[in-house]
Amino acid sequence: MEFLIITGLSGAGKSRAADILEDLEYYCVDNMPAALMTRFAELCIATQGRYEKVALVADIRERDCFNELIKKIEELKNMNCKVHILYMDADEATLVQRYKESRRPHPLADPGVTVEQAIEKETAQLAPIKEKADYIVNSSNLTIAMLQNRLFALFGGEGKAGEIEVSVVSFDYKRGIPMDADLVFDARLLPNPSYVEDLRPLTGLDRPVGEYVFGYQQTRSFVEKIESLLDFMIPLYVEEGKLGLTVAVGCTGGRHRSVAVAAAINDYLVAKGIHSVNINRDLNK
Repeated sequence: MEFLIITGLSGAGKSRAADILEDLEYYCVDNMPAALMTRFAELCIATQGRYEKVALVADIRERDCFNELIKKIEELKNMNCKVHILYMDADEATLVQRYKESRRPHPLADPGVTVEQAIEKETAQLAPIKEKADYIVNSSNLTIAMLQNRLFALFGGEGKAGEIEVSVVSFDYKRGIPMDADLVFDARLLPNPSYVEDLRPLTGLDRPVGEYVFGYQQTRSFVEKIESLLDFMIPLYVEEGKLGLTVAVGCTGGRHRSVAVAAAINDYLVAKGIHSVNINRDLNK
């Protein structure tokens, strides 16, 4: 069983790191008291594989806990647990600026103590645990995307770094645009198969409808431009650390044009090696 202890300076990004590690299938617990760690580990082990990777955030909010934390880490190792320490660091100027922006008090900023003094005090108190850290990540100049990529690389997320999951969703405008849509395209400008009596009972998944819709140059141009736009945008989304993208295509009834166009876009993305799924939200409504 693997335990990752996330610790470090207040404001350096421990909670953000825990959020990212959840995407790597870690079970994360914030502000875990050191005294409870071994008992918690026993409970996790008792689940027989349900919790194989656990990340515990331990910080200065639990005063005077770090001597006990070091002791508990050794106890976890004696329980045959694989234990590593991730220390989140940042320079003083960055931390001061972050506290000014958030307007939150530093945990050690007692009356009469400045933020700078609190940071210096915390740095001194955390020095022993920093020396034992397996990984030290300085977040001073890291964007969220850069931090995500760094943690993916450190903790087995190489397969996820640079990936994005795309959902191509067809929908009926009368039922509203999908709430999670990132990009929305309106297929109502295309020729409508509903006006063809033989095609009306069919859907965009049926070959005659697809042949009708794509029999027009404006449809082919419409889809090519969407594909070109996605070719441009998806790498930029990946660079910014976006893990999921929803592309929505709508038409009047959500059964013909939007379905055919969404299927074509999805096929295009899959052929390029992108993890993409096609969802027809209103096809049977």
